[in-house]
Amino acid sequence: MKESKGRGAAGNPANRFEKTSYEVSDWDEPDDPSPHTLFLKDTSKSIINYNDSPDVGFTTSINPYRGCEHGCIYCFARPNHEYLGFSAGLDFETKILVKESAPDLLRRELSSSRWEPQVIAISGVTDAYQPVERRLKLTRRCLEVLAEFRNPVVIITKNELVTRDIDLLSELARDDAAMVFVSVTTLDGDLARDLEPRASQPARRLAAIEALAGAGVPVGALIAPVIPGLTDHEMPAIISAVAKAGAKAAGYVTLRLPYGVAPLFEEWLEARRPGEKQKILNRIRSLRGGRMNDPSFGSRMRGEGPIADQITALFEISCRKAGINRARPKLSVDAFRRPESPQMKLF
Repeated sequence: MKESKGRGAAGNPANRFEKTSYEVSDWDEPDDPSPHTLFLKDTSKSIINYNDSPDVGFTTSINPYRGCEHGCIYCFARPNHEYLGFSAGLDFETKILVKESAPDLLRRELSSSRWEPQVIAISGVTDAYQPVERRLKLTRRCLEVLAEFRNPVVIITKNELVTRDIDLLSELARDDAAMVFVSVTTLDGDLARDLEPRASQPARRLAAIEALAGAGVPVGALIAPVIPGLTDHEMPAIISAVAKAGAKAAGYVTLRLPYGVAPLFEEWLEARRPGEKQKILNRIRSLRGGRMNDPSFGSRMRGEGPIADQITALFEISCRKAGINRARPKLSVDAFRRPESPQMKLF
């Protein structure tokens, strides 16, 4: 199968819920190996999502987009696109659902007396600062709502575009109501381009950390995913680099390959790192009880076994050496308010 320029997946594997599937043949668009991105309207009637997963660090989140242009080949969110009738492959990165009403829905839900002030995560699934956000500004408009209500927010992103919104994030940070985690997978620009074709380069992510920290916005780094046999050896260098840039906290997540992501990743290894393929796959299986994925709560984020223990030890030693995680910033709901509605002002 031919590769798609600027894309993570090489094709569209069958949807596990569908009886039929399609595949682009070599004679389809022979002069255009990079599929165009299609933006579709998402008509969701609510925007705040709730989860009760014991190993996820937040209870509520918002995602203005479904699917992600970044095209990260390892993305655990790819299978979610199958619930929409699409493929976890190219469809995930070329058919993006846009929640045009996200800011209005957020304002309505925060205004409700049923809303209990708490930290809202942005980009809990797909990146809210993917390339189309530069034009649509849905994430920025959601931040404007959060700033209006002074509701605390934590953002996870691998795009330097987050620095565009430093004004709003700084405003929230003055009330201990904002923190940003910048995801850094590798410091190798060539590897990042292969793994995460449309995300910001590592140097730009470090620059984003520096800019956020310089503006008084608490910032951390997420080393995610840690890919055993491919990127795990970089952990000390990554943690040192993000600490020097101004990050005060760090975390990591070991590679997860649910459902259709595993064969996509294997295909990527065959095309991009064939000489290292078996070593990497063997180490992944050693973390996951001999399988490519283990969804069990408590272990799915870190894995189990000697290699998992080595990664944990390396992370902790690297953090101590870099002086990171000594005092993690804490967010507060104390400043939350419900702005007076225009109707109430009439009285």
